[in-house]
Amino acid sequence: MSTRVGVITFPGTLDDVDAARAVRRAGAEAVPLWHGDHDLQGVDAVVVPGGFSYGDYLRAGAIASLAPIMTEVVVGAGRGLPVLGICNGFQILCEAHLLPGALVANAGMHFLCRDLELTVENAQTAWTRDYTAGDRLTIPLKSQEGRYVADAATLDELEGEGRVVFRYAEPAPNGSTRDIAGITNAAGNVVGLMPHPEHATSELTGPSADGLGLFTSVLARVTA
Repeated sequence: MSTRVGVITFPGTLDDVDAARAVRRAGAEAVPLWHGDHDLQGVDAVVVPGGFSYGDYLRAGAIASLAPIMTEVVVGAGRGLPVLGICNGFQILCEAHLLPGALVANAGMHFLCRDLELTVENAQTAWTRDYTAGDRLTIPLKSQEGRYVADAATLDELEGEGRVVFRYAEPAPNGSTRDIAGITNAAGNVVGLMPHPEHATSELTGPSADGLGLFTSVLARVTA
């Protein structure tokens, strides 16, 4: 039986199709999940993709974090279900308190869209096991509210526990504190990052295929 990875769609989601394609390219079955669902359909992992859920009203990700499907995701994550939040998905995971901190307006208040390098800091999470710590990945970034912030105690805890998963290789163009591009929860099954690995799964259509490793990593975790 193939690994089944749920991909959530909210009103305003843009990158669910790309995320589903990345899941299939990694060798898993992509299962569409709707924001109003109350059932995860027995999936083995969940991707919360990017976009502008509910028009980013209130705060980016704030309304989506209260959607019925997210209630199920929170429960599943607490039981060890692997969950990946990309861009708006990262914002949603923070708003749902699955990850600490927040994503706020970029430094300079400009929308950023560029390919950049990330450094893999933690290769032990459910979503990074196919990487090695220190790997450099070329991944697209496209966001308006992508600057990661948290209080000093939280930042020190993340650093001390090795929970910074990705860091911008150069000074973060969005002003993210300590150049943090992605983090994990204490258990390592929930990961959020601002850049878009689903747009870097093929040399033909992306700047690289470096993002595919997130999706193959979770397959290895589930099948193990």
